[in-house]
Amino acid sequence: MQTFTYLLMGFLVICAVSVSFSKNLLNSILIFMSYSLVMSIIWILLESPDLAITEAAVGAGVTSVLFFVTLKKIHAIRREDDENDGKE
Repeated sequence: MQTFTYLLMGFLVICAVSVSFSKNLLNSILIFMSYSLVMSIIWILLESPDLAITEAAVGAGVTSVLFFVTLKKIHAIRREDDENDGKE
């Protein structure tokens, strides 16, 4: 079980570093979501289910949805048709 915990901790560090080096905003949000989900698993392993549920709901759920809506509003997420029209 300790090996699994160390593996999750390593994944957290990798997620934290890769978010800071990611150039694409959408990828950063997806990495942030995975960070929150792994953190909620760690909270379960630490026998704190109330924090795990909160982390999963707020960290991976609500915050990520707000980030997606923000990217859509500022037109950072475009459809493939829009990108192909500019190239032709």
